[in-house]
Amino acid sequence: MRNQAQKPLQVILHGMDERTQKTMLMYFQGSCKGAAVIVEEIDAEADIIDIDTLIGKEVLKKLGKRINSRPLIVLSKDPLKLENVFHIEKPVRLVRILAVFNEARKVIEEGLEKVISETEIETELETKVIAKENKKSIFKTQKIKNIFKYKPAMPLNETHSSVFIGLMTEINFNDEAEVLKAYYSPKDYYQGYVAAAFKVSKSKDRVIQLNSNWKSLLIFPHSNEIWLDANDKQLRAIAAVEMNKATGVKLTLTAANLELVMVKKKSEYFDDMDAFIWKLAIWTSRGRYPQVIDIKSPIYLEHPPNFSRVIITPHALQIAALLVEEPRTMLNVSEVLNIKPQYVFVFVSGAYALGLIRQSIKKSNKVIVHPTPILKKKQGMLNRILSQLRS
Repeated sequence: MRNQAQKPLQVILHGMDERTQKTMLMYFQGSCKGAAVIVEEIDAEADIIDIDTLIGKEVLKKLGKRINSRPLIVLSKDPLKLENVFHIEKPVRLVRILAVFNEARKVIEEGLEKVISETEIETELETKVIAKENKKSIFKTQKIKNIFKYKPAMPLNETHSSVFIGLMTEINFNDEAEVLKAYYSPKDYYQGYVAAAFKVSKSKDRVIQLNSNWKSLLIFPHSNEIWLDANDKQLRAIAAVEMNKATGVKLTLTAANLELVMVKKKSEYFDDMDAFIWKLAIWTSRGRYPQVIDIKSPIYLEHPPNFSRVIITPHALQIAALLVEEPRTMLNVSEVLNIKPQYVFVFVSGAYALGLIRQSIKKSNKVIVHPTPILKKKQGMLNRILSQLRS
């Protein structure tokens, strides 16, 4: 019998669009170091199914009844209770996916027959649907969720993104001394106030409204959504404004009236919270990096962002592959990929806003991870917002 552990696990992907498949391919080749390869049906040794899609659920029902030794690996955001199925919770963690690949190889080597009853699959999937619907009804968002669909993320090449990425005229990116100063402080912009409001909403476990004389932003922590009556062009404009200047923009935080929200708010103005944070960060960055990151020290990416949901900035896939693989400085990434530093900075700004970036120092081939630094002034802003809620 051949030693399956000595070669990549040959897998076929189900329930994923082309972009997600490309992301998985990048993940296998980068972080997983070739532990798995994507092949055609006839050559597959294992199936990987994303059951957070309708197609994926149907594939699981179909393949679950198959009697053979080809393992089923299921990806989902929620926990899964199915015997004879390997579950990987999203976002995918490197340690978990490598462990599952090893277990799958054992199944193949031993030639074990894995079969799941159709009733078991139907029961598990229905249970998840019921649980989600109950959660929606508690916060009175069910009607909106039934008709609301997120806008698909669009990739941005250098030409189309140059309006707000990479044209930092006040910085000469050919001058190393100026590059080192190409930072910005999120707390000085709308991004900082939104980030503080998100923290309050999560900690209070309640729907919060961020008010301003521009637009009102509603935050729904339970469904991980926001509502904002503004298009992307308007958001880009407000993202570039420094709030600590004499802008006349005043921001306050209040608890939201859910009854009024559900009646008056249009569903097309809802957005995924992470997707919103990401695009707000990259439009605030405009090719700069967050000041709290030491540009001279290596950073790494805990896992790639959901590229099927967020705006794909120029060279994002390549940057993510390098930063997931091992810690590097931002300027090293720029040099290795032969791209402008601002494209690395803007990606790092979005990833940092989502909590995916960590600063680290390599010593004796070991990575010493330091906690993400938090500015004291930013914490002060959060305390002020909390005080408003208490009053």
